[in-house]
Amino acid sequence: MNEPAALSPRAARRERLARLREQAEPLVAGERRAALRLLLQHPLLTPDGPHAEAFALVRRHREYAADWFAHHAGWSLTVSAEAIRLRKFPADTADSTRGALEPRSDEPFNRTRYVLLCLALAEIERGDRQTTLDRLARALAGALAAEPAFAASGLLWSLDTAAGRRDFVHALRLLLHLGVLRRVQGDEERYLHDPEADVLYDVERPVLAALLAVRRSPSLVTAPDFAARLAALEEPPPPNAPEARNRALRLGLARRLLDDPVLYFASLSTEERTYFDRQRSLFLREIAEATGLEPELRAEGVALADTEGDCTDLGLPEEGTEGHLTLLLATWLAEQARAAGGSVLVTHEALRQQTARCIRQHRHHWRREVAEKGAEGPLAALVADRLAALRLAELRADGLYPLPTIGRFALRPSAETAPAEDSLF
Repeated sequence: MNEPAALSPRAARRERLARLREQAEPLVAGERRAALRLLLQHPLLTPDGPHAEAFALVRRHREYAADWFAHHAGWSLTVSAEAIRLRKFPADTADSTRGALEPRSDEPFNRTRYVLLCLALAEIERGDRQTTLDRLARALAGALAAEPAFAASGLLWSLDTAAGRRDFVHALRLLLHLGVLRRVQGDEERYLHDPEADVLYDVERPVLAALLAVRRSPSLVTAPDFAARLAALEEPPPPNAPEARNRALRLGLARRLLDDPVLYFASLSTEERTYFDRQRSLFLREIAEATGLEPELRAEGVALADTEGDCTDLGLPEEGTEGHLTLLLATWLAEQARAAGGSVLVTHEALRQQTARCIRQHRHHWRREVAEKGAEGPLAALVADRLAALRLAELRADGLYPLPTIGRFALRPSAETAPAEDSLF
């Protein structure tokens, strides 16, 4: 029997390289998918921040990630040794449902904290490579006092009150979390109780420079009102050819799919809907293959589902009192919409009353504070905000309007979540 001829050294080497490529391709594809998902969840990364491993992974695949985001969403990716920044442009600049959160408690920012954050950034930009909590506090107090428009708009802030110091500390904690400031000595927690305490910070200028994600410099925007100014910061050049118009449509749709929980067809213009229907199969497949997000296409719209759960900042269902209550109220709101045969208004008072009923039924396995008098009001407001952020309901001044996708959520009965006897509390 004839023996197979031995491969030449060159042919053997080519065969080994081919086998290595075949084995490496799935690993490379998996790493690239992970890099895209990391950037969607964390568009600002630093090498010594909370996602140091993610920083190294994205740097390794920076060329692929930069090309992918530029082509599919029109977002630019900047990578340096000090910071990685994906400059995401939201499809809806009026969306206020997912604002800044205090890193330790996840407490939403109020208007005062946003103002302090912006003033602190302006002061840090003008300052030295190091600063202190006391220096920033005095600079912010001076800036507010020097501009009468702040007081005229009802913004009254003072470091003499515990609430004022807390707002200031929450703004600083967000800057620490983002990597703009690095604590050298001291602790903000002590300052909350002792106004004489101080903290020393290093200023990370590369991170500070990467923080602002706009197309136009704010100093060049001359629009008269806030909404127009905000839109002008990210206004792209108008498309002047059919090909450019189609690209603008594709980028806008991709941003909404990647950044928003649901894309409702009712929110699309006729031109956008026509383009989506024509390019739907290829459009969704390209995004799904690259990111691992699974398209869910329904009559009312489409969403990219995160089945792995590592690419989502706010999800449903979630554990704990708020998670259980959110599912209960989502189920109830879906029932109201089905009973009405479509869109229905659920007033804030009706939602509060239903929250109170849920508390009476389930307080035996919820945390103790929910049984306190008046607790149903803040809990109902929290759930309304969460459902609006997830595009499961539309929050308006007169109440809550359940949206179609809320019907996909329901709470499965179990012994652990079974209601107790209904009684007053």
